[in-house]
Amino acid sequence: MRLGYAAYESPIGILYIIADEKGVKRIELFEEDWLNYQKENPFLKEDMELCGEAIKQLDEYFHGQRQQFELPLSIEGTDFRKKVWKALQSIPFGEMKSYADVAEMIGNPKAVRAVGQANRANQIPIIIPCHRVIGKNGSLVGYAGSNTPIKRKLLEIEGIKM
Repeated sequence: MRLGYAAYESPIGILYIIADEKGVKRIELFEEDWLNYQKENPFLKEDMELCGEAIKQLDEYFHGQRQQFELPLSIEGTDFRKKVWKALQSIPFGEMKSYADVAEMIGNPKAVRAVGQANRANQIPIIIPCHRVIGKNGSLVGYAGSNTPIKRKLLEIEGIKM
């Protein structure tokens, strides 16, 4: 299976897009995570053919020209997590939902904590918009660990002031 990457300089920092023949597999937001992924995958080569469309669409998103991504994804995860990630993709640009809302969306209202765990495990942030999920009280919680400034910036790009 062919696996490649490309770096994209975005308004929130350098993003590392990893894709395989099926589609976008990961987006690493942080240099440290990227270096760890590279170490675990030493055969990884830069591949604009695999990653070019993702970079084009991300660039359009960051420049206000795209509200929805139309990319093939190569998603790995449990059935539950895939269900959560599919629900996240249905949250419209510029809107937010709480973790409880997402639990309701997947038909499992008691699974709020599990939804949070699935959000945290999202390997394709921005494209699978976990930044649109906030605490029930409206607070910015749990983005890429505790990196809420990035979450705030992504929401601002979508016209939401926090």
